[in-house]
Amino acid sequence: MAAIAAEQLPRIGGVLFRGFRFDDDAAFRAFASAFGHPLLSYEFGSTPRSQVREGVYTSTEYPAHQVIPLHNEQSYTLQWPMKIWFHCVQPSETGGETPIADSRLVYQRLDPAIRERFAQRRLMYVRNYGNGLDLSWQRAFNTEDRAQVERFCRAQRIGFEWKPDGELRTRQLCQAVARHPVTGEMVWFNQAHLFHVSNLAPHVREALLAVVGSVDELPRNVVYGDGAPLEDDALASIRATLDQCTVRFPWQQGDVLMLDNMLAAHGRSTFTGARRVIVAMAEPAPPGLG
Repeated sequence: MAAIAAEQLPRIGGVLFRGFRFDDDAAFRAFASAFGHPLLSYEFGSTPRSQVREGVYTSTEYPAHQVIPLHNEQSYTLQWPMKIWFHCVQPSETGGETPIADSRLVYQRLDPAIRERFAQRRLMYVRNYGNGLDLSWQRAFNTEDRAQVERFCRAQRIGFEWKPDGELRTRQLCQAVARHPVTGEMVWFNQAHLFHVSNLAPHVREALLAVVGSVDELPRNVVYGDGAPLEDDALASIRATLDQCTVRFPWQQGDVLMLDNMLAAHGRSTFTGARRVIVAMAEPAPPGLG
């Protein structure tokens, strides 16, 4: 079964395994590991997660009333996992879907002018850690050691600076589109619509800017690679295209969703009641895809 799924994944982008009843989280870990690649740790994360066991994490720990927009895991970096698994341990009472979208289709349906502009100019992600507004650098980098953070940043071509208050700011130039290393197909591959300040509700945006003082001090933001601001209308068009390409299905207890992380974006719907979905990732992307 694992061999068949792995063979089909580059064509269809995702496989839903239904009717599983893993005894515990270790059984899910063993299942994900059976596809031939060691599971990855969650480094340089942008959202809060907790480690369940080695290579297995909670899904993003955002409040139930918040939507997590479609995105490809860690597409705000130059190194990302090629495969990702979601295991539904406990479905929510209502909502709580993990919507998906074909990143090839998103690329094809986007306004060509927007697509080409983003591809040529690339994207610069800016992050300000800590101060109670976002992940601390300690949690994002899984260390208390500044020197270790600096070594990681240099290795990943991430610009960094320690601010006078002791907090960290990073900048990284990344791709907006990418070519899949197996299929050769182009995919829309970035998190501009998620990192940009326009992703926040207007009242939240105004309140946050009042606290931090300027766009440069926002916990996260994104601009073109040359530093110019992204256009709000372009981001609105991108979000509309993602919405048009979205597919939803209700979770059932025991489900496992396996995605090719470049071919399929994922998100999370709002929900009520208890919900537990755990995640594993594997197979670092070959260098130079961005």
